[in-house]
Amino acid sequence: MPETTSKRSVRGPIIISRHGKPALDRSAGPKLAWRDYVNWWDSYEEGALAEGQTAPEGLRRIVADAEVIFASGRLRAQQTAGFALPHKPASHDPVFNEAPLPPPKLTGFKALPKTWNILARAAWLAGHRLDGESSSQARLRAKIAALRLHEASAQGKVYLAAHGWFNRMLRPELARLGWECVYDGGDSYWSFRVYEHRGH
Repeated sequence: MPETTSKRSVRGPIIISRHGKPALDRSAGPKLAWRDYVNWWDSYEEGALAEGQTAPEGLRRIVADAEVIFASGRLRAQQTAGFALPHKPASHDPVFNEAPLPPPKLTGFKALPKTWNILARAAWLAGHRLDGESSSQARLRAKIAALRLHEASAQGKVYLAAHGWFNRMLRPELARLGWECVYDGGDSYWSFRVYEHRGH
């Protein structure tokens, strides 16, 4: 893991983490029809983290001196920021919310939420949206979100607690603004990446 405090660039760095493990288990049954999955996703979006978790030491250590703290508008991300940095309040901003998962209307088909997640993401990327945000709209939101992080980085180290897929959408937008990932912790719960600005 890079040392981001002794040799800090003019901007940032930016640390972006995925939230902790949610209370609602996507691997749990029963199998759902597509309309039931819509309700399941709504509940997931509103839900908290599973009990008994703590932020990993590596995450707590690297964000301890962050000057700017963001979390998405979702409780699971807000709790993650609170566990990672308990003594500094986060700014809650829905621009960092997860990209939606609208399921395809597969009549007579039932599956676990984890399966619907895959099907819904594929359908969404192909243009399916039900009545929610489209993939093109989410890409625009990712541009706005990346710019928000970039601008905040002028104040010093930035920490964002957000979501797996939307964090992925932020990566190319941050790269366009001159940010390079110098530590890649993967995509599991509590994982994080560190970005440093290369000044262009």
